[in-house]
Amino acid sequence: MMDKPINRIKEVLEEREIKQTWLAERLGKSFCIANSYVCNRRQPSLEVLFEIAKILNVDPKELISNQTSH
Repeated sequence: MMDKPINRIKEVLEEREIKQTWLAERLGKSFCIANSYVCNRRQPSLEVLFEIAKILNVDPKELISNQTSH
């Protein structure tokens, strides 16, 4: 069984003190959708991931964690 990729959107938002509602507005998506990305209930498409990276001004690689332990 393969591990699901875990995104780091939540960590980046917290580091920058950015609210999920702000991100949802910038993405043009509902809060529920943005929240599901942030809480790893749903993984954004690559296109959306790149858009989030652009909005947050980070390298898209910073939003992806393939580590299984901290």
